[in-house]
Amino acid sequence: MLEKRTPIPVTEAIDKCLQHAKYKIVTNKYYTDSLGYTLAEDIIATYDIPMFDKSPYDGFAIVSEASEGASGDARKAFKVIDHIGAGHVSDAQLKDNEAVRIMTGAPIPEGADAVVMLEQTSLIEKGFTLRKPFTPGENISRQGEECKQGEVVIPKGTQITAGVIAVLATFSYEYVNVYHKPTVALIATGSELVEMNESLAPGKIRNSNGPMIASLCKAMGIKVKDYRVHGDDFDALYEVVRDALDAHDIVITTGGVSVGDFDFMPEIYNKLSAEVLFNKVAMRPGSVTTVAVSHDKFLFGLSGNPSACYTGFELYTKPVLRKMMGQSEVYPTVVKATLAEDFTKANPFTRFIRADLDYRNMTVAPSGFNKSNAVIAIAKSNSMIVLPGGTRGFKQGDTVDVLLTELSCEDSSW
Repeated sequence: MLEKRTPIPVTEAIDKCLQHAKYKIVTNKYYTDSLGYTLAEDIIATYDIPMFDKSPYDGFAIVSEASEGASGDARKAFKVIDHIGAGHVSDAQLKDNEAVRIMTGAPIPEGADAVVMLEQTSLIEKGFTLRKPFTPGENISRQGEECKQGEVVIPKGTQITAGVIAVLATFSYEYVNVYHKPTVALIATGSELVEMNESLAPGKIRNSNGPMIASLCKAMGIKVKDYRVHGDDFDALYEVVRDALDAHDIVITTGGVSVGDFDFMPEIYNKLSAEVLFNKVAMRPGSVTTVAVSHDKFLFGLSGNPSACYTGFELYTKPVLRKMMGQSEVYPTVVKATLAEDFTKANPFTRFIRADLDYRNMTVAPSGFNKSNAVIAIAKSNSMIVLPGGTRGFKQGDTVDVLLTELSCEDSSW
């Protein structure tokens, strides 16, 4: 008797996954070793930035009142009485038509309240002239205008990038609290699968899902242990899944989640006493995507079809990995774009179509052959068009939702 499966909406499936995902424990990392981890603490400014009023340009610090009335026909002359660069302070106290030659980043000298950019002056002996008046505060970066001492500048839950590293260095966070990253076990199932260096006999196909999912994990900085391809043997597959679950936070299997005679994963979940969160989703491709949990660990049963496998990872596995890593932003990013060509195929379920999003014009089109077993279209895509179920298709010019995955080769040349 075949197992009855009731499809649930995509958003409900994502939420079910995230409700069971737990943060990993906190560890302490040297700041330059923390790249790719997620902050487990707020980063707080230990002083104002800027620390003092400073010049954002090379030019001259002046008393703005002295420039009143300056014009092309009545230029105002200023005498330069000092010269300072970044990291140095002037002892001069400006008055009247005096000025200090100042470099970018240098503190504003006492009495000055404006900075004249070098290209706004005409140099004369011992000084320069102006052809326009300046106002108090013009061309001055004020103390604390970027952040104030005690302010939270980078919140907990932020993934650490090169920019965050710069902030850590700025405020002397030599060591920083971060969340551990989860580890992933990857098992490709099916006796039809062969590796790339094996002969491709009749009826056999290459194992492309394993390397694809491993690469998606590694792009997130997640360590993956790739278990060998297993054939259609229940006991052997059960033992491998059990051992993988003992050693890792997440076990991803590809294939074996349908209702065929050799699709063993549902029975394996049952033998492991794992709670199945869902085993059918109202989506195409990947409707048979199955997710189960056991003691805060996840078993993702992704489809054996490449496009369906890819879609399942993006929608369900990636948000769980993000949450386990401690990230505050875990949901897929969705934007609006204009459909560049017709897509007339009706479907009762929400459809995810591998697509090429033109970021310059915000137009989007399918990236090629788009059945669930497609693989080349994945390589040509940077996004997925999201078409709601229950529609009769879409026309060129319609506004559609687009789920971002990554920049394509063409867009990465920016």
